[in-house]
Amino acid sequence: MMEKLTLSNVSLADLKQVVTLKEKPGRDHSWTDVSAIALTPNDQRQLGDVQNRLRDMSLHLLNEATIWSRAIYPLLLLAEQADIQAWAGVPLQTQYANFAIDGVADGALGRSLAGRMEAPYLVVIEAKRGVEAQSPIFQLYGQLLAAARLNWLESQQEPQEVFGCYTIADSWTFVRAEVTGMEQEKPTLTVEYSRELTEKVDAEQILKILKGIVGRHLTIEEQQLSPAA
Repeated sequence: MMEKLTLSNVSLADLKQVVTLKEKPGRDHSWTDVSAIALTPNDQRQLGDVQNRLRDMSLHLLNEATIWSRAIYPLLLLAEQADIQAWAGVPLQTQYANFAIDGVADGALGRSLAGRMEAPYLVVIEAKRGVEAQSPIFQLYGQLLAAARLNWLESQQEPQEVFGCYTIADSWTFVRAEVTGMEQEKPTLTVEYSRELTEKVDAEQILKILKGIVGRHLTIEEQQLSPAA
């Protein structure tokens, strides 16, 4: 019987049954260097508006839906470019050789067409709080596997590079993933992390990382569409 990963309750043990997991140490990577990314005056103005709204709020006392609407989703919207759009509540359903994945991402950036998201390049999970809340990391890993598979079905390219992040209140932690062996019995998921960024202080860097991720995937798309030399 094919294994099924349900994203809302996937565990580390579940993941290790179906993929080879490699977690890289360190927090400084080439994709977190955003020194070459410039923000427009409009970006700067809207970032200032978001930060001003957050400055005097006790974010840890607010519910997740309020934080999402006030802090997280506005930055995803600012990262939109070309046909890359920000969506909330994105279904992630796909199948590898020996397991299936089913669930919903709290948010995503991806190529959108005719009212549907074709393939998510970045998936977002908002960590639930409370004593019974689960770690968001393994759910994010499952979402990254789903996003990679959906992109691979369109491009057939390996490795598949996808990004994700988990948010806790106004803090963001980004994850870059590579998935290889897409048709093997046990694919390999390799992940590396950014440092934790807080929106009240690091909103500019968060937005630059988001824009950098979108730019990377637009470049990859252009290369795939270009005729071979």
